[in-house]
Amino acid sequence: MRCPFCGGLDTQVKDSRPTDDSASIRRRRVCPDCGGRFTTFERVQLRELIVVKRSGRRELFEREKLEKSIEVALRKRSVDMERVERMINGIVRQLESQSEGEVSSEQVGELIMEGLKGLDDVAYVRFASVYKNFEEASDFRNFLGELGKTVAKEGVGGDGSIRKK
Repeated sequence: MRCPFCGGLDTQVKDSRPTDDSASIRRRRVCPDCGGRFTTFERVQLRELIVVKRSGRRELFEREKLEKSIEVALRKRSVDMERVERMINGIVRQLESQSEGEVSSEQVGELIMEGLKGLDDVAYVRFASVYKNFEEASDFRNFLGELGKTVAKEGVGGDGSIRKK
């Protein structure tokens, strides 16, 4: 791990423990070159994933890009960040466990939409508008009509949760 202060490559781990959510490992490190101390959070990665884009281009899966797209959809929405983190961890685990190392960008998008639908309707529609490439207001109307049919078919509980009829 490179030292953020001097750029030294030979940092030493002084303390290591799991985080509260057990999704990553917190490590306290020290640089023997400059004496700088810093903390890293490291996640266990089951396998390296390659995302196959619609164009056929392949690129390395980046959790940060997934987080950023979800963050944009949730902007100015009051959603508990712990629930968002659990959703992101779940998506990554599903991708790692159900693939042979390659996933399509469509699979990633569908998993995000599924997660956002259960988290926040507005974020779900925001993400869908970009993912499904809405170009006109009628695209929104059609999508919202389909969303309304799903809610009417499944029913809404007193707490706002959707339930199967």
